[in-house]
Amino acid sequence: MSDTFWYTYESPLKGFEGLESLGEELAEDGKSLKNPETGVLSEAYEKFNSGLTNGRRGGFDVHIYHHGGNAEHAQYARELRERIRREFPELRVYRFWDKPIGPHTLPMFEVNLFTPAQFGAFIPWLVINRGPLSALVHPNTDDEDELRNHSQRATWLGERVPLDLGILKAMADKKDKESKEASGQ
Repeated sequence: MSDTFWYTYESPLKGFEGLESLGEELAEDGKSLKNPETGVLSEAYEKFNSGLTNGRRGGFDVHIYHHGGNAEHAQYARELRERIRREFPELRVYRFWDKPIGPHTLPMFEVNLFTPAQFGAFIPWLVINRGPLSALVHPNTDDEDELRNHSQRATWLGERVPLDLGILKAMADKKDKESKEASGQ
């Protein structure tokens, strides 16, 4: 697409080229657009698609941050983590970090989401129940572009927490260098 973007993007209509326009007819509410009724649900309700991994890492990671120096924040985060484990036992929940780790500049814990149904149930629940905590929600793409997944592809619940993207950039540069060396470039 355009050279004005930091990253390159495929057209959102890839795979839908050459189809007739859907038009601008309004639905009964007089505000929304009338969509075609196919009687078939998108595969996206059952399986992550569009380049997301459906394997061991899960389609999305959710990092839930707390201010380590604030005892109330840390306590709330510990209680939230336990509640998540009780209410969503099918999710993978990781250890509770009392200090920053990796690109994360605040202590946190992580939750992995493996299916669209898990995402659809957990994210709205977290929006309501996260209290004073912030959460980073990022995809795990098949191309394993961690820098892009944690930046351009990420979304936030609550206040955005600065990440140390330099760590991810260094990892990407190392991986790129190793790939070039392996291919003889």
